[in-house]
This record gives sequence, structure tokens and C-alpha cells, in this order.
Amino acid sequence: MSMQQQIEEQVHQAFNPVYLKLDNESDRHAGPATESHFKLVLVSAVFDGLSRVKRHQAVYKVLAYQMTKVHALALHTHTPDEWQKNQSVPASPLCAGAK
Repeated sequence: MSMQQQIEEQVHQAFNPVYLKLDNESDRHAGPATESHFKLVLVSAVFDGLSRVKRHQAVYKVLAYQMTKVHALALHTHTPDEWQKNQSVPASPLCAGAK
């Protein structure tokens, strides 16, 4: 199972997302790794009442094993109400050594 599939499966099980999008951005970064950089947009009612820091901590806890194998994971966590109001996600910057 690919790292992307592992992350998606863990997140689905833990957060029952309303919306989930996981982009593999490894090709936009320096180095040969094909599954090293990801961007996760996650919308879940589990985040109701949680600060951004607490949301990120919850995701990192669920993905503890995967994070030992991944170099970077950009997180964009929203409640369903927040997502309903603004469904935009900023573009990820290019790595300084990217081609």
C-alpha cells in the first residue's frame, strides 16, 4: 500500500471526513523521493471547538507512524461550517531546490 493510501485510510477511519483531499506534492520538491511531501485538506465535525493547533495535533497523532516516513505534510483543517463559508486552500510554495 502506498504512503498516500495509508494516510487516506488512517484519516478516513479517525475523522469521518465530510471532505478529504490529499495531494502528493513530492514532484515539486528537491530529491528523488516520490512520497515525501503531501498536502491534506480535511473537513470534519471532529474539529468543532478545537483550535488550529489542537486539530493539527490530532492529525499528527493519528498519522504518527506515517510521519516517521514523510518529510512534510501541509495541513488545512476545517469544520464543515468553516468549509461551507470558504472552500479555498492556498497553493503550496515550491521547494528551494525544486526543478
